[in-house]
Amino acid sequence: MVLLWYPKCTTCQRAKKWLDDNHVKYELRDIKTDNPTHEEIREWHKKSGLPLKRFFNTSGLVYKELGLKDRLPEMTEEEQYNILGTDGMLVKRPLIVDDDKILVGFKEEEWGGAYNKQK
Repeated sequence: MVLLWYPKCTTCQRAKKWLDDNHVKYELRDIKTDNPTHEEIREWHKKSGLPLKRFFNTSGLVYKELGLKDRLPEMTEEEQYNILGTDGMLVKRPLIVDDDKILVGFKEEEWGGAYNKQK
C-alpha cells in the first residue's frame, strides 16, 4: 500500500498518524516531488469507482489559478487525466493506493471501515 501525501498538509499528517496508530503498513510517496502520472490516475480512477472530480484538489491554488472549476465540465476524461498528471498539487490528498482499494481524502470512518482498525 502507498500513501500519497504532501508532508506540509495537516490532513495528510493526521492520515499518516492514523495509519501509524492503527499499525497499517504503507510506503510514503510525496505527491509534489513524485506526482502521479496520467496513467496512474486513470488506473486509480477506474479501480475506485469514484467520480473523476474527486481526484482534484479543488481547494488548491493551482486548481484555482488554472480556472479548473469552469473548465472541467468541458474537458474529456483523458484531458482531465493528463492535467492531473502534470502537477501533484492538483491531486486530492492524501490518497491511499492499495491492491484492492483506493481512498481519496482522509475520512477516519471510511479509512476505519476499509482497514477495520487493524491492530
